[in-house]
Amino acid sequence: MLNAKIQDAFNQQINAEMFSEYLYLSMAAHFESESLKGMANWMKIQAGEEHMHAMKFYGFILDRGGKVVLKQIDAPKTAWKSPLDAFQDVYQHEVKITGLVNGLANLAIEEKDHAAHQFLEWFVNEQVEEEAAAQLVVDQLKLVGDNGVAIYMIDQELGQRQPAAAAGAAAAAT
Repeated sequence: MLNAKIQDAFNQQINAEMFSEYLYLSMAAHFESESLKGMANWMKIQAGEEHMHAMKFYGFILDRGGKVVLKQIDAPKTAWKSPLDAFQDVYQHEVKITGLVNGLANLAIEEKDHAAHQFLEWFVNEQVEEEAAAQLVVDQLKLVGDNGVAIYMIDQELGQRQPAAAAGAAAAAT
């Protein structure tokens, strides 16, 4: 049976992951309206990953005999002044999520819930990747400044991103 403290904290994390999905969908819509289809693609894929993260917590709670309790998801921001502004928000949001995941890992250790701690190790590693991916785009956008051609090139590159499962299947096919 799942410890009540862990269950409550994991339910809060489901909400945080679903908010992340909403935030990235909002960013995708913003980029679509700015004709930055590649950045919109990157954000839609990111939103899908956040949904998958929420479902991992959902499944873990149920597998451990716990109860999933869904709560209201706050409305995300809807506009950004530049691509750099948006990706800086992505980076800051991922840093916040890393803090939440680390807090969950600490709670699992405190509660001596080894299964929860083991489950969270995947998320600890995932957050390293999430922060690095966002930081890379921030760094590139800082390098190019307001250069429209360079922003267009970054947009084209971000448009090549595929969902993790699709990327793995494409690599296996070659």
